[in-house]
Amino acid sequence: MDKIIGTLNGINFTIGDTLLELSYLIAALLFVFGLKLLSHPETARRGNLWAAGGMGLAMLTTLLLHKAPNGSGIPLTNVWIILASIGVGSVIGWIVARKIKMTAMPQLVSIYNATGGAASMLVALLEYPNAVAGDVSSILVTVLGLVIGAIAFSGSMIAYGKLDGKVGDIMKPFMTYLNLVLLIVTIALTVFIIISPNEPSEMIWAIYTLMALSLIYGIMFVMPIGGADMPVVISLLNSLTGIAAAMAGFIYSNEAMILGGILVGAAGMILTMLMCKAMNRSLLNVIIGAFGGGGAAGAGNEHGTIKEIQLSDAAVLLSYSQKIVIIPGYGLAVAQAQHIAHELDTLLEGKGVEVKYAIHPVAGRMPGHMNVLLAEADVPYEKLVEMDDINPDMPNVDVAIVIGANDVVNPAAYDDPSSPIYGMPIIDAHLAKNIIIMKRGMGKGYAGIENFLFFNEKTRMLFGDAKSSITKLVSEIKSM
Repeated sequence: MDKIIGTLNGINFTIGDTLLELSYLIAALLFVFGLKLLSHPETARRGNLWAAGGMGLAMLTTLLLHKAPNGSGIPLTNVWIILASIGVGSVIGWIVARKIKMTAMPQLVSIYNATGGAASMLVALLEYPNAVAGDVSSILVTVLGLVIGAIAFSGSMIAYGKLDGKVGDIMKPFMTYLNLVLLIVTIALTVFIIISPNEPSEMIWAIYTLMALSLIYGIMFVMPIGGADMPVVISLLNSLTGIAAAMAGFIYSNEAMILGGILVGAAGMILTMLMCKAMNRSLLNVIIGAFGGGGAAGAGNEHGTIKEIQLSDAAVLLSYSQKIVIIPGYGLAVAQAQHIAHELDTLLEGKGVEVKYAIHPVAGRMPGHMNVLLAEADVPYEKLVEMDDINPDMPNVDVAIVIGANDVVNPAAYDDPSSPIYGMPIIDAHLAKNIIIMKRGMGKGYAGIENFLFFNEKTRMLFGDAKSSITKLVSEIKSM
């Protein structure tokens, strides 16, 4: 393995070096292939396995073939520590993945983002003293890895706390200015460290100060962001984690880390932009707009009358309809009602009813939350219709069944210029011939504003836990 087979720029290459670089190329291709498969629910599981295989290959070949500049391999003690860490982490990850509820998946994603950011931050912190004074490129990637990793870590932890109900929102006007000052100071210190002619050992105080500032900024950056914007924030933080990982890859000149980080960063940023487009807002507006949590739109308007529907009437209406659209939201996830919802649509299709699911891009608490939830219940992907595709057909729908959704069907997005969600594209449930809303009560959605769809003359409310209500509805339809 140590036989020299070539020289490039005065550096000798061995068979081991060649095999290691080849394994990184194969790993990168597996990452890309896995990412491609992740774009469809039917192939997403295989996509995860292919990407994991690529990471496993890169890790294995690094352990076996990596050589230090002096030609020595990884010390055996370090190999055992690495293997033990991988084993412990794998066991913990396996247990968490098996036990986590689908409703807590956004929190889990936030934790994963946080661990990735923390890892990149620690790598940069440990490697900074080894940087060469005056080598701007090496110091640049190290400092950027530290800053981006720290922001991704602390921001993701706050996002986890907000999603889990452990951390509240701080939506004060001064937060925008405070964050701006923090950002300017952080950037200024970053530039100072990069251009400083001093030895890294003399700048340790600055690097720790920069880490503290970045951690604080990550916290303050996420704190004012309202609940309805959390899917966008999670996607953005995921992108930052990928960029931080790429910086760590540059530090070690590791192609697999660089390519993996770039793929995650690019995919996360594209998803963030798409979600902002779906909300008809800019990313800057999401970050500083404090959307959600404080809306009082329509507070002075007449609400109208709430009309309820009995199970027997709902069963008759659904059974004799021709076209039905189910609009799922976070309430469906909370009630774990996806399986019984699929049973309902199967039962209705057996009666000749056409049933589709309308999916809003930001429904739930994370990107693709509803798609994952319904795929778990084996709902055929062909039944899941995106908002832009289903809206033109909504006037032809006999019944729109809204299960636990709120803001994504709120007509205030069209009718109320004072509403925080004004201008946000929604699913046009209000255009259906009949509307059944399944909800526990009259509580507001995640954006914290009133939903006037509840008072629409075509709307009937079916109060109660979604899973229980649908179960009773299925029994009622079967007994007809």
